[in-house]
Amino acid sequence: MTEFILNDRAVRSNALPGTTLLDVIRYHEHLPGTKIGCREGDCGACTVLVGELKDGHLEYRSMTSCLLALANIHGKHIVTVEGLTGELQHGAGVEQLSPVQQAMVDQGATQCGICTPGFVVSLTQCCLSHEAVSTSLAIRSIDGNICRCTGYKSIERAAADVADKLEKKDLEDPLMWSVKNGFLPLYFTDIKERLRALAGAPANKQRTTDNCALLSGGTDLYVQKHDAMVHAAIHPLADDPALKGIRMEGDQCIIGGATVANELLASQALRALFPNLEKHLLLVSSTPIRNMGTVAGNFVNASPIGDLTAYFIALDSNITLSNGAVQGNGQERKMKLKDLYLGYKQLDKKPEEILTSVQFTVPGKATRFNFEKVSKRTYLDIASVNSAIRLELVGDSVREAHISAGGVAATPKYLANTAVFLVGKPITPETVRAATVVMNDEIAPISDARGTADYKRLLLRQLFFAHFLELFPERFKLKELVA
Repeated sequence: MTEFILNDRAVRSNALPGTTLLDVIRYHEHLPGTKIGCREGDCGACTVLVGELKDGHLEYRSMTSCLLALANIHGKHIVTVEGLTGELQHGAGVEQLSPVQQAMVDQGATQCGICTPGFVVSLTQCCLSHEAVSTSLAIRSIDGNICRCTGYKSIERAAADVADKLEKKDLEDPLMWSVKNGFLPLYFTDIKERLRALAGAPANKQRTTDNCALLSGGTDLYVQKHDAMVHAAIHPLADDPALKGIRMEGDQCIIGGATVANELLASQALRALFPNLEKHLLLVSSTPIRNMGTVAGNFVNASPIGDLTAYFIALDSNITLSNGAVQGNGQERKMKLKDLYLGYKQLDKKPEEILTSVQFTVPGKATRFNFEKVSKRTYLDIASVNSAIRLELVGDSVREAHISAGGVAATPKYLANTAVFLVGKPITPETVRAATVVMNDEIAPISDARGTADYKRLLLRQLFFAHFLELFPERFKLKELVA
């Protein structure tokens, strides 16, 4: 039995734990406002808000319900577009449009309407965040929503209207402010207490390892294996507190495997270590997917173009694999992340093992780090080629180098020979150009839907140049590198 709150109503579902929330909402609970679009987390038509208690506080995140398993929503509050049009504070018992919905109407920001509920739900998340909402942040909140009709400008104007209306939002208690100012229905004021009452209820979760699917975010599993996941015995990991968190221990940063990408983005500790963290991580998928997709999930998915995989390989990261989280015997082993990959979609990992954490040495003052990615769309797209680099300097020379590349081999590629070549060399255009020759011999791209092999070689060369242009702008000009 899975128990949760759907809008203002308690739900006890006997559906299989692998059933997607989208199907529960539409076919079990008969709320058609959440639309079926791509079923791959790309279009955003099925976006919902997921509220949960964290350290006694109620937090909401937008997620695509087509990739969200019922096993991962036990004890949470799910908000669909229907849940935003209840009795409002200033409505005196009369249902009416929220300011977010009204902004969409005022700006003519809808045509066929299939995508509209997803846009409304995503924009409403701005009301519940503890951030000051600028126009750019409001537009960012809908980076996971696609519209085929409007050309987006009317939607962007609606987002700007929402940002203006949220200018005086109470950042300490945005939920109560949003209720008082008509952005949310009155029932939201009772959700925290209702979730506390649900906290002790047992979930419908399998705890054995036999024929068990280990599920964290599921953002790729449900794209690749939807039918198998729906009927599989599920061992959910996304909410396991032992697999969450970001902490510093001496010169090591340790990140739990179930930490999602947007938790990395929100971490002040990581932002202090990586000044360009926001720039880099906003290139990773979209807001709803970053709210669901976990670090470990990105790694064990073993995609040759995984963005977080490329990022952490270049940090020379170590990972911990454990079967203790399932079997209780605490057996662990550690390895370099780059050594996890044996071949295409092949891992040095047993089926029962869980990737519990990743850790890397904290960058020092002599460290330079950068991440680059090329894709057909800037956001919400898979990389054609990606790359990251970590350089440890001594004076004007390279003391240590780590370089990753995605999309140019059957596995996420660690460019070991190129890294060795750079060690001891001065940071000069001649060094960089010579390194690209070594790099070109290390990779083996294939032609596919994202480009020809020759195109990918060219892209990686350009990204390699981009690393040095970004990290050493005072030393390099593009024309010097391509000469």
